[in-house]
Amino acid sequence: MDQIYPRFVGDVDPEVLYAEDQREAWPHRPWVVANMVSSVDGATAVGGRSSSLGGPGDLAVFRALRGVADLILVGAGTARAEDYGPVRLPSTIVERRVTRGRAPVPRLAVVSGSLDFDLGARLFTADPIVITAEGADENRRRELEAVVDLVVTPGERVDLAFALATLRRRGFDVVLTEGGPGINGQLAARGLLDELCLTIGPLLAGGDSRRILAGVEAFDPPIPMRLDRVLVADGELLCRYLTRRDGADGGR
Repeated sequence: MDQIYPRFVGDVDPEVLYAEDQREAWPHRPWVVANMVSSVDGATAVGGRSSSLGGPGDLAVFRALRGVADLILVGAGTARAEDYGPVRLPSTIVERRVTRGRAPVPRLAVVSGSLDFDLGARLFTADPIVITAEGADENRRRELEAVVDLVVTPGERVDLAFALATLRRRGFDVVLTEGGPGINGQLAARGLLDELCLTIGPLLAGGDSRRILAGVEAFDPPIPMRLDRVLVADGELLCRYLTRRDGADGGR
């Protein structure tokens, strides 16, 4: 894997590279990183899953980003489609985290408005935090409260700003969201997204797959982003963009 922007550096180690990036939490919410993969024509899934779009380079960055996160945030639909379970990391990343006084692996949090879960699914062997809203079915909420760590936001729909503020108070400084596009769209629309790591796989997928942001109106004007770095590995482009700017309020 080589870095080709902002300058060429051959044979970089993504574990080291992403660990050295600066990510400073806001006073009232964590630093939020979104990690996504898409085809050249913008598809984020093939057959309902994203795994076929990325190669070894994407997997290496995926693991490196998990290595810098305190918590992984994912929508319930994505958790089901991608069969989420306990977070696993290479021993080198685990050792680096522990040396720096962090938990061996990041915690997992799942966003759901319906709370339509199978509590026997592999997801719940990971002891996830479940984020929902007051508007969710009260009986289902009570059932889940007995077995999971539940965060309830005010209102009929999940308020991600409220949820992130709660997570920040609980000591989660860097949150990595792995989608899906609906979660990404909500975060971007509320000014809650600081960093986007996007892998562009050398594939044409066709179909009607959603883009990396979905479920929100067009931004007028569009949100400006700064290209921070580009890596290349076997035809994959691995881009890091930043949205945080001096003077911004970080969605507070």
